Amino acid sequence: MYLHRRATRPTRPTRPTSSTRRLWAGAVTAALALSLTGAAQASAADLNNAKNAGFESGLTNWTCTAGSGTTVSSPVHGGAAALKATPAGQDNAQCTQTVAVKPNSTYTLSAWVQGGYTYLGVTGTGTTDVSTWTPDSSSWRQLSTSFTTGSSTTSVTLYTHGWYGQAAYYADDVSVYGPDGGGGGDPAPTVPGAPSGLTVSGTTSSSVSLAWNAVSGATGYSVYRGGTKVTAVTGTSATVTGLAASTSYGFQVTATNAAGESAKSATVTGTTSASGGGGGGALPKHAVTGYWQNFDNGATVQRISDVSSQYDIIAVAFADATTTPGAVTFNLDSAGLGGYTVDQFKADVKAKRAAGKKVVVSIGGQNGTVSVSDGTSATNFANSVYALMQTYGFDGVDIDLENGLNATYMSQALRSLSAKAGASLILTMAPQTIDMQSTSNAYFQTALNVKDILTVVNMQYYNSGSMLGCDGKVYSQGSVDFLTALACIQLEGGLAPSQVGLGLPASTRGAGSGYVSPTVVDNALDCLAKGTNCGSFKPSRTYPDLRGAMTWSTNWDATAGNAWSAAVGAHVHGLP
Repeated sequence: MYLHRRATRPTRPTRPTSSTRRLWAGAVTAALALSLTGAAQASAADLNNAKNAGFESGLTNWTCTAGSGTTVSSPVHGGAAALKATPAGQDNAQCTQTVAVKPNSTYTLSAWVQGGYTYLGVTGTGTTDVSTWTPDSSSWRQLSTSFTTGSSTTSVTLYTHGWYGQAAYYADDVSVYGPDGGGGGDPAPTVPGAPSGLTVSGTTSSSVSLAWNAVSGATGYSVYRGGTKVTAVTGTSATVTGLAASTSYGFQVTATNAAGESAKSATVTGTTSASGGGGGGALPKHAVTGYWQNFDNGATVQRISDVSSQYDIIAVAFADATTTPGAVTFNLDSAGLGGYTVDQFKADVKAKRAAGKKVVVSIGGQNGTVSVSDGTSATNFANSVYALMQTYGFDGVDIDLENGLNATYMSQALRSLSAKAGASLILTMAPQTIDMQSTSNAYFQTALNVKDILTVVNMQYYNSGSMLGCDGKVYSQGSVDFLTALACIQLEGGLAPSQVGLGLPASTRGAGSGYVSPTVVDNALDCLAKGTNCGSFKPSRTYPDLRGAMTWSTNWDATAGNAWSAAVGAHVHGLP
C-alpha cells in the first residue's frame, strides 16, 4: 500500500510505454484477445500442415531472427523438445515457417507457450492476417485463432515472437489444422491416456481441491463429480466449489486434446468439512475497505474508534518483519499517534467488531520486506499472524507485499493460517496493477490458489501509469475505463465477483498519481455491477455480486472531511 512512513514515492514505470504502443498495436491487429480454449475438433480430412511442430528435430523447417532460437529439453509441453527464443535489443525473437495451405480454406492456428510475452500469427493469407498473444506465463498456456485463405493462396508464413525487453519465451506443439495443402505435415494427435495419481489436496465446507499427474499429449483436463462434468482446466489441479457441508463426493478426471477425451481416471472421494462460511464471515454483500495508518505522515492522526462507520473492513497498516524468517509482529506507534495505548487500541478493535466491522492486520506496504519463500518461513508466517489475531483481536490478514511474493509458499502459509483461524478468517489482498495483469503473475496465482478462503482482492488502481485491459487495449489511469477494463481481468481470470474490489486513493495527497473523484469510482462500480455509466469500455456481462471498493487511507479520507467514504461508501452499500 502506498505511503509506509513516507509521503511520496516514484510512479511505477508504465508497460508498455507510449513509444511502443504503435508497435504493440501492429503486432496484435486482428486477434488481440487471448483465447484459452482448445483448437476446434479437426475433421477426418484435416491435418496439421506445420512441419516439425513439436521441435523434435531441432529448428528444422524453422528460421529464427538474429540467432534468437534454440531447442531445449525443459520445459516442454509434449514430446522431448520445445522452442526457446530470446528477445535482445531491437530483435523480438521471431521464428517463422512457410506452411503449404489450400486456397479458399479455413485453418485453426494454435500453439502452446510459456515464459515471456508471446505472439502467434500468420501472414500472407490472401485475406485477413491474424495473430494472438499472451502476457508472461509461468506455465503452459494455449494460444489459438483461425484464418481463411484467399482464392490463390497456396502458402502462409507462420510466426511466433516475443517482445522487446521481455524474457525468453517457449513454444511447443504448434499446429495449422485444416485441409492438406499438399506439403504433408505432422501426424494428428492421438487420444491421451487416462490421468493417474488423482488425490484430494484440500477441502473446505463448500469445496474440494484435486490434483493429478500430467498426461503426455494432453492439452486439457475435465473434472467429473458423480459422473457429471463440472469443470475443465488446462493444468493438473482444480477446485470444485458449491458443495454442501459434511458431504462426501466422488471425483474423476479425464485428459483431452484435439483428438478426443481419455477414459476416466480412478475415483477419489472428497468430504467437505462441517462448518461453513469461508472467507468473508458476516460481511455485507457489498463492502468498503479502508487502510488505517499506524503512523503519522501528515494525514489526520486517528484512533481506530475515529474511523468512519462507512468502512466495513479496516486494514491496520502495517505489521513489521522480525528477525525470524517469515514471522511478523505488530508495534503500535503510540508516540506518533498522540499517546494511543495498546489497551485503548485493543478496546477500539473490539468495539468495531462488536459493531459488525472487520479489522485485519496488513502485511507489507511500500517498504514491507516480509519474505515467505520456503516451508519454514510459511509456518512462521502463519503462526505469527495467528498470534497477532489472538493478541489484538484481528479478524484476519491483508497481504500487501509490493516487493514480490512466492505463490507456492504464501499459499501454503495462508492455508495453514486458515486451518488455525477457521471459517471466519478474513483474507484480503492489495496487489499493484502490474501484479494482476496476468494469471501467471505470482499475486494472481496466490489469489487463485486460495480462492476458497479468499475474501476480497482490492487491487491498487494508482501509481501505475497505463496498463492493458482485458480487451488487450491500453488504458491510462484516472478514468472509468481504466478501472473497469482492468477489473475485468480479475473477473474473467478466475476470481468471483464477490472477491473483487476497486482500490483508489482517498484524496490527491493519498498517492503520487491515480486519484479520481468519487463520482468516477461510483460510475465504475455501476458499470461493472449494473452495466450503466460505462465509458468506452463496456464489459461483456455484468457482475452484480462485485464486492465494492477500497481506499488508501481512512486517515487521508478524514483529512478531506471523509468525502470519499461518504460518497463511495453510500454508493457501495446502495448497490443491489
